[in-house]
Amino acid sequence: MTDAPDTAASRLTHADVRAARDIIAGRVMRTPMLPAPPLSAITGAEVFVKYENLQVTNSFKERGALVKLASLTDDERRRGVIAMSAGNHAQAVALHASRLGIPATIVMPETTPFVKVAATRSHGATVVLDGETLAESQTRAEAIRTAENRVWVHPYDDLAVMAGQGTIACEMLEDVPDLDMLVIPIGGGGLIGGNAVAAKAIRPAIEIVGVEAALYPSMWNAVHGGDRPVGGPTLAEGIAVKIVGRSTLPVVRDLVSAIVLVGESDLERAVNLYLTRQKTIAEGAGAAGLAAMLAEPERFRGRKVGLILCGGNIDPRILASIMVRELERESRIVSLRITIPDRPGVLGTVASLIGRLGGNILEVEHRRLFLDTPAKGTKLDVTVETRDGSHAHEILAALEAEGLPAVRIESGGGRLG
Repeated sequence: MTDAPDTAASRLTHADVRAARDIIAGRVMRTPMLPAPPLSAITGAEVFVKYENLQVTNSFKERGALVKLASLTDDERRRGVIAMSAGNHAQAVALHASRLGIPATIVMPETTPFVKVAATRSHGATVVLDGETLAESQTRAEAIRTAENRVWVHPYDDLAVMAGQGTIACEMLEDVPDLDMLVIPIGGGGLIGGNAVAAKAIRPAIEIVGVEAALYPSMWNAVHGGDRPVGGPTLAEGIAVKIVGRSTLPVVRDLVSAIVLVGESDLERAVNLYLTRQKTIAEGAGAAGLAAMLAEPERFRGRKVGLILCGGNIDPRILASIMVRELERESRIVSLRITIPDRPGVLGTVASLIGRLGGNILEVEHRRLFLDTPAKGTKLDVTVETRDGSHAHEILAALEAEGLPAVRIESGGGRLG
């Protein structure tokens, strides 16, 4: 990838963002910016959350999509638009193209969660599923663009799109003018680029920190000249971008103080915290800012931090899995493997003991064919709901005292201790 020419014409300005605010006024929700005391207590920072998951399409992408579509000429509107997206940009383009009477075709990776595909189709767009990654989808989208003479609506590498996204920072700083820091997810850089320009113009002292999934450190590589591997399945598919924007990279280099790379466990924990502590839904990319605060708490402690919860389109099955996995990490659900004699009544003894100690048995399975088990014995796998880690250890100790050796195992079968 090469940089965009560093000229005035290629650079986004605060005037562009102000103009974008006029375009979206009354057509895109001005989402709430609220304090988050539970997240502040966990992170040690004073946290405020901008709830872009409350947009009609549950994502900030509506802002940039509308600004871009509104800029089209009558001829371009008749020709229709083409876009590629993992889901949120797709829905935004589909929604506002429909409202403006513009035909829209969206190419999405075959791996896109079904909830995003269905939502995009519901807004009236033609959806083409092609490729495993955004890069592969882009190749198909460019072919359709050429064949059908459509107008390209890029998800991030477009000044109009960046200007639309930058309206978020304007609203955040109107609501909380003395923020010390914005923590912003990075895919191709449209969100952080637009908001960095706007925020620095309004409050020059503010610090802008970017966040990428550790599996997709594309902007980190571009800024630092690095060669970290890029690719793999991530919860944050909305920012799983291999090629950053030519227009966004110079902005990130100039205005972003640091890029934090977050692992999948931090992303999962952040999604779960939004749900359980803030009572709101965040997709992986939407929770990336909070994930960075969990991954590197010292960077943010004591600061007044604004987070953009930029999207809430997550597959319900994935969300349910995350909740269970977090209960396991917190030792509120534990799996035990107990060695017992294979005779009547022993299962009842185990169940009664766990019940007396306040554990709730969720699942039981006998493992008679393990070769390390005596022929007259068996292993019993029991999944138990507990209060916390100390309660789980209390149950383990009680089983040992009853002559029922037990170990704690991972849900996949691996021993924990």
